[in-house]
Amino acid sequence: MTPNDMVLTPTGLRFQGRRYACSIGKGGLTHDKREGDGATPRGVHRLVGMLYRPDRIPAPSAWAQPIGTGDLWSDASGQPDYNHRVHVPYPHSHEALRRADPLYDLVILTDWNWPEAEAGRGSAIFIHQWRRPGYPTEGCIAFARDDLHEIAARVGPATRLIIR
Repeated sequence: MTPNDMVLTPTGLRFQGRRYACSIGKGGLTHDKREGDGATPRGVHRLVGMLYRPDRIPAPSAWAQPIGTGDLWSDASGQPDYNHRVHVPYPHSHEALRRADPLYDLVILTDWNWPEAEAGRGSAIFIHQWRRPGYPTEGCIAFARDDLHEIAARVGPATRLIIR
C-alpha cells in the first residue's frame, strides 16, 4: 500500500491520514460481482476518470471532465459499449449521468470491469455522493458531499481504491 491508496475498512474509508464515513452496496461486498446484484466488488481498483456537473459545481480537479446533457452510462450487458460512457440517443439499457438529484454532481470512475467489460460482471461502479448517511448504493461507494469534494481534490490517476 501507498499513502495515496484509499482503503475501505469496516469503519469507513481510510485515505491520507483521515477516515471518511461512507456507504457501500446494498448487497455488501463480493468477490463475484454480477450486474444488478447491488454488491460492491472487492479488489484493487484504479481511478480512471472524474466527471462533474459544470452547471452545479466548479471543476474539482484538472483531470475532471464535464458531464454533458446527453451523457449516459451503458449497463446493457452484451453490448459492445457495456460499462462505458455513451450519449443520447442510446437505445439500450443505461443510467443517466446528468441526474435531477445531486448524487452524480461529482463522480469518480473506477476500472471495475473496464475498459474491456465482460458481459454480466457489473457496470457503473463509481465513487459519488450519498443520499444520506448509511443509505446503501447499488454497488458504488458513496460519501457526504463535503467529504467527496475533499477526496476528489486529492486523488489522481495513481490513486488506488482497495476493497478487501
